[in-house]
Amino acid sequence: MGPLHSPAFVLLLALSAVAPASVGNPEDYAADESEWTAGENVVFDDYRGKGCVDDSGFVYKLEERFYPGHSNCPCVCTEDGPVCDQPECPKLHPKCTKVEHNGCCPECKEVKNFCEYRGKTYKILEEFKPSPCEWCRCEPNNEVHCVVSDCAVPECVNPVYEPEQCCPICKNGPNCFAGTTIIPAGIEVKVDDCTICRCHNGDWWKPAQCLRRECLNGQSLS
Repeated sequence: MGPLHSPAFVLLLALSAVAPASVGNPEDYAADESEWTAGENVVFDDYRGKGCVDDSGFVYKLEERFYPGHSNCPCVCTEDGPVCDQPECPKLHPKCTKVEHNGCCPECKEVKNFCEYRGKTYKILEEFKPSPCEWCRCEPNNEVHCVVSDCAVPECVNPVYEPEQCCPICKNGPNCFAGTTIIPAGIEVKVDDCTICRCHNGDWWKPAQCLRRECLNGQSLS
C-alpha cells in the first residue's frame, strides 16, 4: 500500500501544475539588463529620442510643450532633448528690493519707496533738515536733493554760532581789529593815550585805520 498524502498537499501540487512558467510579457520591459543597478532591482528607463523628463519625473512626448522646472521657461520636447524659450525679460527696477524667480523671467515684487541719508530713512517727498544749514527732500527716484544755505560774510571779527542757526551772527554788532584790540565800527576809538583808530566802512576784515599823535610821557601834545 502506497504512502498517504493529505488533501492540502494534493491541492498544492495541482496549483503548481497549472501555474504559468513566466509572468508578464518581455516586451513590456524595454530596459536592457545593463540598466539594472548593481545590488538593487530598480530600472531606469532611457527616454532619449523618445521623450523628455521634467524635474518631477513626468515624461513628455516628442513635440509636447512643458515646463522642466518650477522657475524655468517653457520648452518643447525634441529628439535631442528639451528646446527652451529664451525670451527678452523686462529690466528690473534699479531700486527693486525683492525679486522672485517663480517664472521664466524674474519679477520685482517690492520697490524701494524711501530714501537713505546719513544713516536715516525718509519717505518719498519728505522734507528734512539734517543740519541748520541744509534743507533736503526725498525725491520720487529715491535720491536726496539738498540745498545748502549761502551765508553772508559777517560784519565782525568775532562772529558766533547759535544753536539751530545756520549762519554766524555778530552779537555785539560790526567791529574790527585795532592791533589785538576789537573796536566797534562807525566811531573813532582811542585805544591808548596817543592812538585813535576807526574801522573801515564795509571792510570789517581789514585792520582799523589808526592815527598816532605825538606824545610825551604818554600824554598827547595836541
